[in-house]
Amino acid sequence: MTEPAAAALGPAAHDVLALAQALIRCASVTPADDGALDVVQRALEARGFTCWRLPFNEVDNLFARRGTTAPHFCFAGHTDVVPPGAAPWTHPPFAGDVENGTLFGRGAQDMKGAIAAFIAAIPQSNPGSLSLLITGDEEGPSVDGTRRVLEWMEAHGHVPDMCLVGEPTSKAVLGDTLKIGRRGSMNAWITVHGRQGHSAYPQKADNPVHRLLAALAALTASPLDSGSQWFEASTLQVTGVQVDNTATNVIPGQASAFLNIRFNELHDSTALTAHLRAVLTRHAPQHDLRVVVSGESFLTQPGPFVDALVRATQAATGVTPRLDTGGGTSDARFITRLCPVAELGGVGSTMHQVDECVPVAELQALTILYASIIKELLA
Repeated sequence: MTEPAAAALGPAAHDVLALAQALIRCASVTPADDGALDVVQRALEARGFTCWRLPFNEVDNLFARRGTTAPHFCFAGHTDVVPPGAAPWTHPPFAGDVENGTLFGRGAQDMKGAIAAFIAAIPQSNPGSLSLLITGDEEGPSVDGTRRVLEWMEAHGHVPDMCLVGEPTSKAVLGDTLKIGRRGSMNAWITVHGRQGHSAYPQKADNPVHRLLAALAALTASPLDSGSQWFEASTLQVTGVQVDNTATNVIPGQASAFLNIRFNELHDSTALTAHLRAVLTRHAPQHDLRVVVSGESFLTQPGPFVDALVRATQAATGVTPRLDTGGGTSDARFITRLCPVAELGGVGSTMHQVDECVPVAELQALTILYASIIKELLA
């Protein structure tokens, strides 16, 4: 970080590292909190925010707000992390060690570092309203976290005008990628029923494997689409096939398959489920189909909100971010129901890996970036 940038950051340069270390030292493996939200609450209350703790079942969440007028800008993130894994770490995953200018620990990139940077970036005062939605259920089932907090916010008059999720979106350098949408994701479990019989007398049986393979061939014969302006092509992947039969001379009574579909804004889960059902009915009339939707696709069209994020990123980093919709799912898929939402954070090169880490200089630069965004959106 340059000397002028460090001077502009002021005491926040020290705050961001201390906050990130305090958060990493909480072993908040989803859905455990282990004091992480206490760290956030203390820091925000010291900055004049009113905080609400919102536990739902075994998940603790936090909503905080300063100001009551428009515009209302919300920052969303999560303090829960994935397990450290069985492989040994160079530095303990929950120690928050710093070595050679790099902060190590689970959540350093995804995304305790971003939460620390945003809190450190908060000015002494702001026009309009500034809020934070911090959940402990993003890396888990995502049932009792952001979705439930959004319901509470809506019921209590805290619907924001715009929201930024601090996921580590940058690919090579800070600020190079701004996510304005995500593909939807759904899983399907298919069981085809036939009639068991002797393999030497197939005319007396109804082979469900043949029917299942025909249905899968039809589902994968052509792509769902060729992509759109902002999204790559949707994909349907067969992720498993199972036949519980160890005898070589027996036609089994049933066969199963598992699918994952990642889809763009040209589809929704209802239409895709109907497509699956139609193909299965044609090739395997006796079937069971179960579908679980992780999230629908969404797109925040470029406009005033996205333009402001691009300007703020250019001002803080000198980088013009690429507008992107790639990757998996995030809690932005829930937030889009209430307001325009985008995602912007640090470089995610070690997230979910052994020895997850972030350069301290990047945390400081991310703090400057978030300060620039707050100024731009609440000017």
